[in-house]
Amino acid sequence: MPEDSSQGTDVFDRRQYDRKKLIVDVHFEGGDATGIANTTDISTGGLFLKTNAALRVGGHLLMRVTCDGKDLILNGVVAYFEPGRGFGISFQNLTAEKETALKNELNLQ
Repeated sequence: MPEDSSQGTDVFDRRQYDRKKLIVDVHFEGGDATGIANTTDISTGGLFLKTNAALRVGGHLLMRVTCDGKDLILNGVVAYFEPGRGFGISFQNLTAEKETALKNELNLQ
């Protein structure tokens, strides 16, 4: 299991939301990186972004994801990095409408 090097604790032990295996395309931009990647899992709290882009832990991202038939623009912060795999992203300022769309996509309603 990955460790958050800043805390020395297991990232999965700190998760507040259950993640579901769901692969969707994510258009993202943040820092010096812009691109399209996909997820391996997602929750109403965040997602795992499979990319080799140069993102930094603590950096902010703007993402576009299609969920429940709608394009959602989501704000996120890079929570952790897994070398060779990608980044754990924590959603920021998720509106009720966007949370509902995510829950519908994840069959959590």
